[in-house]
Amino acid sequence: MKKDDCIFCKIANGEIPSRTLYEDEAFRVILDLGPATKGHALILPKDHADDLYELPDQTAAAALVLAKRMITLMKDKLHCQGFNLVQNNGEAAGQTVRHFHIHLIPRYEDDGQHINWKAGSPSGEELDAVKAQIVE
Repeated sequence: MKKDDCIFCKIANGEIPSRTLYEDEAFRVILDLGPATKGHALILPKDHADDLYELPDQTAAAALVLAKRMITLMKDKLHCQGFNLVQNNGEAAGQTVRHFHIHLIPRYEDDGQHINWKAGSPSGEELDAVKAQIVE
């Protein structure tokens, strides 16, 4: 189902023009207008879900299969050396549009991008406590 006030719903469903790389009945893949690197694209489901928490399991699985297909094609065509798949959920995680999407970011040697984090160094006790909080 589409959400009337969602810009990504409008793009995914063809109401707003985009530079479409792929489209089927469930998804549209477009070039990002503010790319991190050459070829940076977005996978947009045509049905609205704010984030991964709301996305139906079947759509989530299909999105990852599509991501694999697209990065395989793009790696061949763009001659990049790697790929980042980025998917943010919630403002604290950097999500700026409340419509589930996956960033496909081609990586090139010396492209100047840094999609990393500062590694922590928790103690064994801290890791045990987090594990217990999640699974026990």
